[in-house]
Amino acid sequence: MKQLQQWVLGLLLVTLTAVGLITLQPRATAQDTPAPVTLESAGLTLEELGEGVYGLIASVDFPPTDPGMAICNGGIVIGSDGVLVVDPFQTEALGDLLFETVATLTDLPVKYVVNTHYHADHTGGNPAAASRQLPILGRGPIREFMLSRNSESDSNITPPEVIINGSWDLWLGERQVQIREFEGHSSGTDLVVYVLDAKVLIAGDLVFQERIPFVSDGNIRDWQATMASLIVDYPAALVLPGHGPVTDVAGLERLKTYLADLVALAEGWKAAGTPQEEAIATPVPEKYSSYLFQALYPGNLEAAYNQITLGQDDAASIQQYLATQPEAVKAL
Repeated sequence: MKQLQQWVLGLLLVTLTAVGLITLQPRATAQDTPAPVTLESAGLTLEELGEGVYGLIASVDFPPTDPGMAICNGGIVIGSDGVLVVDPFQTEALGDLLFETVATLTDLPVKYVVNTHYHADHTGGNPAAASRQLPILGRGPIREFMLSRNSESDSNITPPEVIINGSWDLWLGERQVQIREFEGHSSGTDLVVYVLDAKVLIAGDLVFQERIPFVSDGNIRDWQATMASLIVDYPAALVLPGHGPVTDVAGLERLKTYLADLVALAEGWKAAGTPQEEAIATPVPEKYSSYLFQALYPGNLEAAYNQITLGQDDAASIQQYLATQPEAVKAL
């Protein structure tokens, strides 16, 4: 009799479960389903920079309080037969959002994806491009650096398949897009994208606007020279920086001045024999106090001390210093 009772009880549970009156597993709730990623939730604003040229502008400070928010800016260039996108953010979900945004602007297919350098906040969204079987372009040792340096900040590393060095011109139908390499920010992987007819420069992290720049992976002297070149080469361009609001040649001048101020500090420390601990305690100058990314300033001082005060500006020394930085910072 006891076995019969157990069998009947088991049958009753199965029946009730099947018709949905009770459940043996917790029901999914709205909280269990991830909310869709939107421009608003990602902290992004779509801005038209020229005819058929758009920027997705990130507003978040560093470090971000929400890992789902975009840290860097992304770019969209629409030609007469296709689209080029630049820097698909730090996650696949944000990369998907970039491609979904393109689809709201044009029916033309995306033909190319460009990474302006190897840092994970600009390349972590590459899987969204790979899932769409799109060619990803990058410069120099970008594949090697992504695989060797991004492993802690990017769990699904997807390096570019196409390596471009020197000067390249891409054509989106009748629209010419120039890709040029420069030095200074990220160990020989920096490049810019210039839309010739619209006079729009997508500069990647060679330009930070109203943000303290990340210099720990760069060569400050080389970066200074690059800023001087950009000012001469693109005097009339509207500039989409890697971080911060859209600017122009005045923004290029401001970053050039910031780097010059950093070098002047380091040269002063060298002349005065200032110890490193004292040097890197220097407060943010008043003229940069309104900038976001204030957390990066002590690292800038330390990098300047190493490179300028101590003269340790070779690639091996810069890489050795970079390796000591927090992983979240290295992703910039």
